[in-house]
Amino acid sequence: MRCPLPITPVHRHGPPTTVRHPHRMRLLQFIKENARWLAAGVLLTCSSSFGQTYFIALSAAHVQEAFGLSHGGWGGIYTMGTLMSAALLMQVGRLADRFKVKTLAVATLSLFVMMCLAMSAVSHWIMLVFAIFGLRFCGQGMMSHLALTAMGRWFRGNRGRAVAIASLGFSIGEGLLPISFVLLTSLIGWRFGWVTAAAILALIVVPLLLYLLRSERSPQSMSDSQHSPGLGGRHWTRGEAMRHWLLWALMPGFLAPSFISTSLFFHQVHLTEIKGWHIASYVATYPIYSAFSVISNFAAGTVADRYGAARLLPFYLLPIGGAMIVMGLATSFWWGPVALVMIGITQGASQAMIGSIWPEYFGTRNLGSIRAFAVAAMVFSTAIGPGITGLLIDQGIGFETQCLWMGGYVALISLFFVGVSRTAHVERHQEGKNPTY
Repeated sequence: MRCPLPITPVHRHGPPTTVRHPHRMRLLQFIKENARWLAAGVLLTCSSSFGQTYFIALSAAHVQEAFGLSHGGWGGIYTMGTLMSAALLMQVGRLADRFKVKTLAVATLSLFVMMCLAMSAVSHWIMLVFAIFGLRFCGQGMMSHLALTAMGRWFRGNRGRAVAIASLGFSIGEGLLPISFVLLTSLIGWRFGWVTAAAILALIVVPLLLYLLRSERSPQSMSDSQHSPGLGGRHWTRGEAMRHWLLWALMPGFLAPSFISTSLFFHQVHLTEIKGWHIASYVATYPIYSAFSVISNFAAGTVADRYGAARLLPFYLLPIGGAMIVMGLATSFWWGPVALVMIGITQGASQAMIGSIWPEYFGTRNLGSIRAFAVAAMVFSTAIGPGITGLLIDQGIGFETQCLWMGGYVALISLFFVGVSRTAHVERHQEGKNPTY
């Protein structure tokens, strides 16, 4: 069994935290010693919610009515905006290797505020494309990227645990914001709802982040000894990682949860309509989804720290595959929350594993650049999901039928990951072996 490197937090001010074996460090002690940076990670992931599909899609019916868009038309606009965000993220994401998280986060949040205001004032479909582009780039793209890149670099032996804690922000946003936005927009309208989102980012998130990261750990000041190497004891560049078999073997499975969950959340209004469910009742069950996502996140993070992230590959997709079959066949409302629980299990495990596997196999020196490619690919999958599924709906292929197809795809990928997991685990633990390209 591999013993991960011990955690050695690096402070710009004051002595480093005492080194402890990660398996013996209690969770509460770990949180106490690293509270400021972990809280910053939670804040970044939570604030990404305003650019996530499940939040934007709450305005879908209003947007479609305002611009006379079909499901395919709205999905096409969403796809265009999201593809633009993925292309930009490929270039901008690598800046996380050169600049402080605080600097990049404040710049991103400033743009994020403007995009929320643009969404509130959108008056033409072309403007809508650019508003979606900005929301997706800032929220789903950069805020998530900065949070998980920071956790992967700042923490070593407890990397999975740190990612799990930071990912709590995703669950907090998923649990609280949808029902809050639905209730708020019923009182003040969807456009003023986006104005409120801009105010929260500007007046709460930015000042709180500046306070938490007032003495941030700085990537520029890290010496080579403070970076954690990957396969072969090396620090891989993005080009080298892209020539390694593992990165491409992981992509079909890593992109599945984002494609599936984005498609499901994007069409949640449509889905509840064809099922005969009330949208407010449906989104009110999101806290259950978030709770299981949190539990799964911590469990997966612990497994990743102790046994390696690759050990989770054959299993973590199975719940979301089952969820799509349930959602496709469900008639009673209460099957909806059951499916959401299963999706939450995969989403929680996915956050912990993806946050751990890139630094584990490719090192931390160029982590921002490597993760930028992976996140851009994930954003791409979320871009094509609404477009493809919306077009299929317009062509008469119901979303319930599509859910069954997605469940079958996940089953095949899970079988494929059995071999990937075994091969990756062997290569990771063969000391002195040169990595294969």
